[in-house]
Amino acid sequence: MRILVVSDTHRYQKNLYDLFYELKNIDFVIHCGDFEGYEDEIEGACRVPFVGVAGNNDFCSYLPRERVVELEGHKIFVTHGHAYGVSHGTQRIIEEAKKRGCDIALFGHTHYPTYSTTGTLQVMNPGSISLPRQASGNPSYGIIELKEDGSADCRLYEM
Repeated sequence: MRILVVSDTHRYQKNLYDLFYELKNIDFVIHCGDFEGYEDEIEGACRVPFVGVAGNNDFCSYLPRERVVELEGHKIFVTHGHAYGVSHGTQRIIEEAKKRGCDIALFGHTHYPTYSTTGTLQVMNPGSISLPRQASGNPSYGIIELKEDGSADCRLYEM
């Protein structure tokens, strides 16, 4: 199973829609928040199952602020990250993911792609597909591949 992970579209979906068109072998999409009112439009544009969480700019969203998604034996903690202080480090989000028994934690908010591991927990921020802040200035996203042997491979990409 291949999962596309994105965040922080902030009403600018063009790059995301381009990815939907280009990436033919995606089985699931996870959005880590800051849709700014376009969650239904984005979900409707997906050709595969979609899960999202509300971010700090999703004031009237019906989406939960965090959730645990279970896919192929993996527990994935999904949140926007602002409530866990991710702009100052990932320790709090790591603790929460571990407390929930997750092996993958996904968040956004910083618009800066990051990946790390701590023990058996993989932690990934896909950055922003619309408004990137890293030095390259390129929109970024993540792909998680859940393999038949039970492993999970998380990788970051730029457009």
